[in-house]
Order: sequence, then structure tokens, then C-alpha cells
Amino acid sequence: MRSPLKPTAALCGALLLAAALTGCGGASRAGADAKEITVYSADGLRGERGDGFYDRVFKDYEKKTGIKVNLVESGSGAAVQRLARERANTKADIVVTLPPFIQQADGKGLLETYRPKGSEQVAAANKDPDGKWTAVVNNYFCFIYNKRQLKEAPRTWQDLTDARFKDKLQYSTPGVAGDGTAVVVQALHDFGGQGPAMEFLKKLQANNVGPSSSTGQLAPKVDKGELLVANGDVQMNYANTKSMPNQGIFFPAAGPGARPSTFALPYAAGLVKNAPHPAQAKKFLDHLLSPEVQRQVSAAGGGFAARTDIKATDRNATELARIMRGVEIFRPDWNDIDKNLAAYLDAWKTATGS
Repeated sequence: MRSPLKPTAALCGALLLAAALTGCGGASRAGADAKEITVYSADGLRGERGDGFYDRVFKDYEKKTGIKVNLVESGSGAAVQRLARERANTKADIVVTLPPFIQQADGKGLLETYRPKGSEQVAAANKDPDGKWTAVVNNYFCFIYNKRQLKEAPRTWQDLTDARFKDKLQYSTPGVAGDGTAVVVQALHDFGGQGPAMEFLKKLQANNVGPSSSTGQLAPKVDKGELLVANGDVQMNYANTKSMPNQGIFFPAAGPGARPSTFALPYAAGLVKNAPHPAQAKKFLDHLLSPEVQRQVSAAGGGFAARTDIKATDRNATELARIMRGVEIFRPDWNDIDKNLAAYLDAWKTATGS
């Protein structure tokens, strides 16, 4: 979904570079009872200072069970592409990624059926009816801006085409990053279809810096003022405001007088088919949806609990509710997007010359 591997402390000493993962993957396959699992995840749930949702949950889980959780972060689409490449020698046990890439993973036959304990409390729209995946952290698409250099956030999409944003605006690459793909999904909704959406994105390209394989790398640039506007998601951008205080979250409206809108973009987890450690992976998926972990989603991760029976009241939950106030939530047709994603991406490439 978002940023490249960051130079922060590894989670429980377990953040793996690609070379290290190869060795670890081979060792893991030596026995299904090995005390470790590997998670391929869209980035955004690990804290910049080692104090994020993954940091806390992984550390607590290892302390509780003795099972080490190895994390490999990437863009949402990249995680699925890696799973597909490794199909004959599966190294990951669990994948956590955003729509429509979790659906894409299912369509490629990369996921095994498993309904974690607690998944009955997840809204139907946020889980696969066949049990291939379920949301573990809810989230919403957004944009961010530099609060220090801009007195107020841009109000509409059209505002983003202003000359002051020339080479100061960037969004992550659709088809590679989950949040980048979300730009296309949001534009399809706000502009009323593929034609007008692509016409606008073609116009916006005049200000766009260029491709970015992951969204998380854009937030530091906005905070420093290298960029004035970028795309993102509420959980990730709210969670890193401690280390990047100059970024503000906003939702551009379709036009003057229109109500801003967004859509749910949950982190969805699935058991990888032919996982090296399926029994351990299932236990960890159960843990992610347990009430005690779901209560930490806002407090530690700056996100929204996936379970509908968890009503967070911590300080972060209150601030998140304020951010979302007045924003209309729509539900994309993920089946349509999954089916037609290649066509939408081709149309985007043609429109933008990417």
C-alpha cells in the first residue's frame, strides 16, 4: 500500500530485507511448528518511531506465545505480485493488503479459506463471503497537504490543478500502490465515470511530479514542504503526525458546493495458500481480530477497529471521528473494480502518458 522499508528499529528484530527473507523462508519450511511466521503487508501499520500498531502487537504476541513475526512491507500491489512470483516456493504465511489487491490475490488463487475467530463481528462489506480474507483494520482514503505552507486545505479536485501545485503534487502509482489505485476509484466516483475521471486526471498530470511505487514515502516530502499535496489514507497519515506534524488530512470535493466524500480502504488479511506455517498463521489471524487487539487499533495505530462491536473511546478515536465528520462515505463496487481494474489502469496510463 505505501512506503518503502524505513530505517527504524526492526519489529522484534524481525523486519527482513529481501535477502534475509530468502534465508528465513527456507528455514521456516523446515518445520510447520517453527516458532515464527512471515507477514507480507502493505505499509502504514508500523510506527515511524517503533510505536505503531504492528510494533506493539507483534512484540506482545511474541512475548505471549514465543512466536516471532517477520514483517516485509511493500506497496499493496507489490505484495500480491511477490506472492504470485513465489507460488512454487511460498515464503509468506499471511498477506495484509488493501482492496482491490486482496480480491486480486484471491482471484490468482493465492489465498486459503480461513475465517478467523471474531470475523463474525466484521461487517459483511469488509470480508470475503467465501472466507478468503477479512479486514483487520478499517481505514479511509484521503489526501494530505503541508499545513505550514498552505493556510487551508484545497477544497475541490479542481483546486489541485492550480499552477501553485506545479511539481508540488504527487500521488502513488495506480496498480502498484493501494492508495494510488484509490485515487482512480475516488475519481471514478466523484466525476461520474471513466471518461470524465480520466479527462480530469489528464489535466492534473501537468502538476504531478511522477510515479511513486508506494504512498508512505510521500508523507515525509509533504511534511518537509518538498510537496504541498499528496494522496494517502487516514490511518497512516494520522498515525505519523507525531513525527510529521506539518501534514494535514483533507478530502477534496467533486466541485464547488459538493460534499467531500471517501470510501473504506481496509487492511485486509488472508492466509496464504501453501503457507509454510499454516497452524501458526491461523492463530495469529485469530489474535489480530481478538477484542484486546482490536481495542488497540485506534490507540496504537491511529486506525478504525474492523470489529463492529468494538467502540473505541481513546483520544485517537475521538480525533479520528472529528476528521471524518461531514465526509460522505460511499461503497465502491469492488467486484466491478476487480473485474475491470486492468481496463481502468490502461485508461489512466493513456490519459496521463504514464
